[in-house]
Amino acid sequence: MRVLHQDRKTGEIKVQIDSLDDLWHLYNLIDKEDMVRAVTFRRDEVKADKLRSERGEKKRMTLSVRVEKVEFHESESRLRILGVIEEGPQDIGAHHTLSLEEGDSITIIKVDWKEYQLMRIMRAVEDAKSPRIVFASVDYDEAVVAVMRQFGMQEIAHIRGPSHGKMFEQKEGGDYYGEIVTKIKQEAAGGAPVVILGPGFAKEELLTVGKTREADVFKGALLYHTGQAGMAGIHELMKKGIGAEVLKNSRVAHETKLVEDVLTAISTDGPVAYGPDQVNLAIRSGAAETLLVLDTMLRKGEIEKEMSAVEKGKGSVVVVSSSHEAGHKLEAIGGVAALLRFKVA
Repeated sequence: MRVLHQDRKTGEIKVQIDSLDDLWHLYNLIDKEDMVRAVTFRRDEVKADKLRSERGEKKRMTLSVRVEKVEFHESESRLRILGVIEEGPQDIGAHHTLSLEEGDSITIIKVDWKEYQLMRIMRAVEDAKSPRIVFASVDYDEAVVAVMRQFGMQEIAHIRGPSHGKMFEQKEGGDYYGEIVTKIKQEAAGGAPVVILGPGFAKEELLTVGKTREADVFKGALLYHTGQAGMAGIHELMKKGIGAEVLKNSRVAHETKLVEDVLTAISTDGPVAYGPDQVNLAIRSGAAETLLVLDTMLRKGEIEKEMSAVEKGKGSVVVVSSSHEAGHKLEAIGGVAALLRFKVA
């Protein structure tokens, strides 16, 4: 994401959308009743006679829409913003849907930008400078290639292996490792780090094939042992918190570690609060040092006062994505938790 223009007097911030991650950030930034402005297409109504009208051609125009609903479509790499037209060359008061994708720009106009919203934009700009991480979780039966995005793990491909035997004893016409290598190469363009993991020796064999066929892509690949393959193996690796600095610096790894810290504190009776009631009490007592909030709660507007209170008390607020395993665990304990400076009775 790139900030193209900012005007604090009018509450306008214009940004350039450069990735799927940017669409996810905007999904969490844009609230109901905000005004958004973007280039879009809308059809003219051509009057054919007094009794009926014909549909005209779609025209490119800039419209400002008062937001009623925001939808993030990961599979389509698209953000849809539904609302009522308030500014534009035609159809004022009519409903319209802005459909945004990579390469588009959008202006967001808010009456009051919250501190955590401004911080999210800054984080999106900074995160865009870091390379994404490509994971290959493999055993002799299957392989999953996934990409770590700022909102969580995105599964890119699920590749089936031979039903029995070692990998080099391929079924007729099959090239199991070759398929995996090809998919990794597609996703690792631009020098993205590659992490290979799994429970057996298939990961070592994949690394050997990768270095033979695509030396530049696999020359710095990292290898880790996990008890499982597939997405379960990737989640296992993230939960352990092991890996190179590239893992430690990622947003998903940071959120995962904090959620695991909360769960550990719960199991050991440490200084922690979870669930709305406990967390509210901790915040009122000034004990909350790090507040973890599930993004779905934030979009419902259920937790803004508590977030502001923590920030005023010199604490930190972390919004956890509901799209990865750590988010699911946070949801299971009420969607909100806090690591405390001291225990609250």
